[in-house]
Amino acid sequence: MTVPSGEKARPLRIVIADDQASVREGLVLLLGGLPDIEVVGAAADGQQALELVAATEPDAILLDLHMPVLDGLGATRRLAAEHPGVAIVVLTTYADDGSVLDALRAGARSYLTKDADRADIARALHAAAGGLTVLDPRVHDLLLQAAAAPARPGAGETPGEAGPPPDGLTQREVEILRLITRGLTNPEIAAELFLSSHTIKTHINRIFAKTGSRDRAAAIGYAHRHRIG
Repeated sequence: MTVPSGEKARPLRIVIADDQASVREGLVLLLGGLPDIEVVGAAADGQQALELVAATEPDAILLDLHMPVLDGLGATRRLAAEHPGVAIVVLTTYADDGSVLDALRAGARSYLTKDADRADIARALHAAAGGLTVLDPRVHDLLLQAAAAPARPGAGETPGEAGPPPDGLTQREVEILRLITRGLTNPEIAAELFLSSHTIKTHINRIFAKTGSRDRAAAIGYAHRHRIG
């Protein structure tokens, strides 16, 4: 959104959820001290986070995965269903592929580890609120490695056999999804396949619709689950 000359942009309104008081209070001080972020609430568990989001209607929420009462994954699922306009950014100590994929499947838009600095967290929150995905570099590498892992033949299959693509994906869409898992941008995919950027964008929108993916990170998770890579 373009801000008229002379007017200040509205700060990004966020909720922070972490069960460790020292971490939660530290994040409130770190992020609340930025001129472009306003912390409107801090929660000690997932249930409190849901109540705060309902009461304050923030732009984004920064939450840990492992919390009491209602954990981060449960909170993420409910937030995605009940407050789809709120961008969900996970900030956690866990960077294993299972935690990452579970969070992205649940509806998280971005995923950072707790060694991220204040600038990285702020950028991720602003990007997520703008509809973009930000992944910790280690998380991104982990997803790419998982997606590129060789598939094991399932029951009744022999190596080299391949069934039809899942969920009505075309072979071209599968090809583009593979390139997404490799981290290629739209222009790079277009150059690789000798297609226009507009055509690639149309294919990617169809991929998202067919796979139920909100963004590229979710599509990478889908590719990993279906051994497309």
